Amino acid sequence: MTRRLLPLLAAVSTIGAGAILLLIARRDMGLDAAAASRFGSVFIGILLEALPYLLLGVAISAVVQIYLSERLLRRLLPRHPLLAVTAAGLLGIVFPLCECGMIPAVRRLIRKGMPAYAGIAYILAGPVVNPVVFSSTWAAFGGTPQMAIARTGLAFAVAFAIGAILWKTLKSDPLKADLASLYASLPQEEPPARPFGGRLQSAALHATDEFFDMGKYLILGAALATLFQTAVSRSFLEELGGNQLLSHLFLMGVAFLLSLCSTSDAFVAASFGGSFENGALLAFLVFGPMIDLKSLLLLLASFRARTVLLVASLAAVFTLTGSWLLEAVYLP
Repeated sequence: MTRRLLPLLAAVSTIGAGAILLLIARRDMGLDAAAASRFGSVFIGILLEALPYLLLGVAISAVVQIYLSERLLRRLLPRHPLLAVTAAGLLGIVFPLCECGMIPAVRRLIRKGMPAYAGIAYILAGPVVNPVVFSSTWAAFGGTPQMAIARTGLAFAVAFAIGAILWKTLKSDPLKADLASLYASLPQEEPPARPFGGRLQSAALHATDEFFDMGKYLILGAALATLFQTAVSRSFLEELGGNQLLSHLFLMGVAFLLSLCSTSDAFVAASFGGSFENGALLAFLVFGPMIDLKSLLLLLASFRARTVLLVASLAAVFTLTGSWLLEAVYLP
């Protein structure tokens, strides 16, 4: 338990140290007390709004991880490649895994016979095309469904297009050689049946691990988002947000670096709403869960670098194009 707590404690300590330094600077350098108070209020507000959805997401992920048979999941996919990609893109509706646990799980499914193009489509769409993320996005944007619908639709379209391209272009196994040490804690074969109490305990442990793992990203992401709102010049953000291409690319880069959980990133995106148009916010919400810093490292550990580079490049191009079009024809 202590080892699980260390990353979260490190994130909390970093934020705490920053707050102390801010208070010292305010005292010694005469910084505006209202700005420091606003930083704390915005930061706590983002955390309190996002935390319930993070808890719900890790709970569902834990139940799926422990109770779902990988054999059953593989059997659900149709035989026709395009139908398989379609089903994989929608699989998150039924089996909403978080992106952190999805890559090693799909890697095992591919090793057992799941088509690689379908598995990658699931990796890309699953973190977004699921009811938890849809509801959190709906709530974050004031209870109006437009952004949630646009996010879900664009994520599915991007994942389907990439899956279809991989179906046609993949000529060999995209998986790396088996790195047993990387997934030593994750069984490569389906575990034998366990009593209800043991499986419930495993689900609780999995949820605890995932919450502590994702909690640090949420804390750091909320802090950085708050910093954008309170420290960065409003005129600079408005100038950047006024350029459609730059605003889209900028928020896609921010999403990549923040590596937020898809169950809570909508609240961070909504906090940028005063400076950026909805199309740029949509690009943030779609690209981040597909390709961010932590998932890129996991992808590179599981798949060949050429395949990962192709998938990341296509995701960036399709997300940029799709968010641009949806801003023009659908989003207010």
